[in-house]
Amino acid sequence: MGPLMLDCQAERLLPEEREKLAHPVVGGVILFSRNYYDCEQLTQLVKEIRESAKKPLLIAVDHEGGRIQRFREGFTKLPAMGKLSGLVQAKAAGKDIDWADLLEIESEAEETIVNDATLELAKACGTIMAHELKQIDIDFSFAPVLDINGVSKVIGDRAFAETAEKVIPLASALIEGLQVANMPAIGKHYPGHGSVAPDSHVALPVDERPLEEIKQTDMVVFERLISKQLLDGVMPAHVIYSQVDSKPAGFSEHWLQKILKQDLGFNGAVFSDDLSMHGASVAGNYVDRAMAALSAGCHMVLACNNPKGAESILDALPHSTDSFEALTSLYGRKPAVHASAAYKNALKVLSRYGTG
Repeated sequence: MGPLMLDCQAERLLPEEREKLAHPVVGGVILFSRNYYDCEQLTQLVKEIRESAKKPLLIAVDHEGGRIQRFREGFTKLPAMGKLSGLVQAKAAGKDIDWADLLEIESEAEETIVNDATLELAKACGTIMAHELKQIDIDFSFAPVLDINGVSKVIGDRAFAETAEKVIPLASALIEGLQVANMPAIGKHYPGHGSVAPDSHVALPVDERPLEEIKQTDMVVFERLISKQLLDGVMPAHVIYSQVDSKPAGFSEHWLQKILKQDLGFNGAVFSDDLSMHGASVAGNYVDRAMAALSAGCHMVLACNNPKGAESILDALPHSTDSFEALTSLYGRKPAVHASAAYKNALKVLSRYGTG
């Protein structure tokens, strides 16, 4: 399985994309809203991708819920994970729930409440997400977000809660839901993007806190979930933690080899965040970025929204026949026999909390 995950431009494959997918360096495809019209079309596109690749290939999407849900029509609308507590509190207060009103609800709530109802709702969201994507033969969503909801606007309500101690049980519950459909859990953005304000899509964030503070405030989420063997993969942040290393985490051997793999004992898959993001530009051109991420400890790199950049990586990376078990283990997992019944129950749980 090759080390490059690329994207597609439209709702059907272009001829040149078919050729790229068969390239030995390509090991995955990430889908976006532009690749989706309806479920029938998406099913056909996924089939085309797999047929063109002529090899095992990971197909992924960002399908977290809230503002980051690439497929809408024909899929259940999922709330942002940071809205779960607001939904539960609104229902407990006997309010008519309209998800659009949650900002007002949340302004009245002092903090995220973690109880049986929010945990049940988190698990239901995970079950729904996983089951519906698996029906289309998509291997996984890049989820859950394990950042805290701190000062980062790009994270915001994509995070479950404002503290690690609340994120941990809610994320664990969502992963339990993913596991119902045998979907891998890919935690992001290691070691934590929530405590730095700039958006790494358009800037290069620098977190100047000492390592111990990062560990206690943010990274403890990854540490706990890894210790419970709940994460199949991790995506590091395009953030420089200046008191730890001069390189962004996704290009840092110290963050990936020393801390993640040695200290935390993580042996799953490591995916770079998109190399097209501004936060990756510090590593050089596209080829430099890919080589730096793979050398640091990533198993697969994402090159999205820039076909020429992806092509340069295809031309430059060696055609290795090596394949990491951490990657191949994510491919083609079949849902458990009881997944359909669990999915129907999850829909009932979500329906108690109104609609988006």
